[in-house]
Amino acid sequence: MDLFQTILWPLKWVVELLLVAFHWLFSTLGMDYDGGLTWVLSIVGLVLVVRAALIPVFVRQIKSQRKMLEVAPQLKKIQDKYKGKKDQFSREAMSRETMELYKRTGTNPLSSCLPLLLQMPIFFSLFSVLNDAQHGKAGVGPLNAELAKSFVDARLFGAPLHESFASQWSLMTAGQPFSASVMVIAATMVILMTVSQFVTQLQIVSKNMSPETKASPMFRQQRIMLYLLPLVFAFSGIAFPLGVMFYWLTSNVWTMGQQFLVIRNMPTPGSEAAKAREDRLARKGKLITPDGDVIALDEPSKPTQRQQPLGKNRAKKRPKKPPQK
Repeated sequence: MDLFQTILWPLKWVVELLLVAFHWLFSTLGMDYDGGLTWVLSIVGLVLVVRAALIPVFVRQIKSQRKMLEVAPQLKKIQDKYKGKKDQFSREAMSRETMELYKRTGTNPLSSCLPLLLQMPIFFSLFSVLNDAQHGKAGVGPLNAELAKSFVDARLFGAPLHESFASQWSLMTAGQPFSASVMVIAATMVILMTVSQFVTQLQIVSKNMSPETKASPMFRQQRIMLYLLPLVFAFSGIAFPLGVMFYWLTSNVWTMGQQFLVIRNMPTPGSEAAKAREDRLARKGKLITPDGDVIALDEPSKPTQRQQPLGKNRAKKRPKKPPQK
């Protein structure tokens, strides 16, 4: 066992425990023990539990990114100050002032990447367990040989969960029997994965970037990623077995929903999402300024009904009010 597998071993054990626990739960509720739907729902439950457990890590990552955005204007001033100066003294001075800025503001450029690095072993473990199960291999923990065989033989609408679009395409082009249901389900999954990834990136680019960021080279990189990442899912997804694709789709949908909530409730300062949030809070009278003042938008006054003028004849018929004592 190499070092990488040694690191993943405890994580894979926990992942197998969750997968087997969900399979036992759905089987106990009356679902088919070897059914494809039972295993698909087990994968969905596994992903939901893991992603929910990573919420604190994700929130910490968002806060770190916010701090970096707050110091970005000051960092740009330092870079502009030494722009074009390539001597050793200027480089050391710029590095020293940058480190002092990070220390003074309590920010760290690596802190926003650290949560992502902590998530990677967990996602590798998820993928490894599902990929081994696709080939009928027993896991390192509760996923024994019997359960692995049940997983590899499971079918959803007649499509084996261990098959992929690419494998069936090869059989079709070679003139051999192939499963059309696998190709239809896989193609649908690829489309859904691509759309969910595109929507997630589009939310960031269109709503959650400040004008300063949109004028920087970072925005151009984000625009490239907007179209590049969905293409990566589209071309790589056809080689994924169906079981693994359900994992990726569930994870993508979770990320899309999570990103929507973050942009709505914790938007980037100065972005369109931040202005929309301020308007919502102001309408509710909950917008608080840095000085502690509460800002509330005035509700539009309701139009009063205009009283129609009375003619002479109608005025005479109108009963007079009794004199007040």
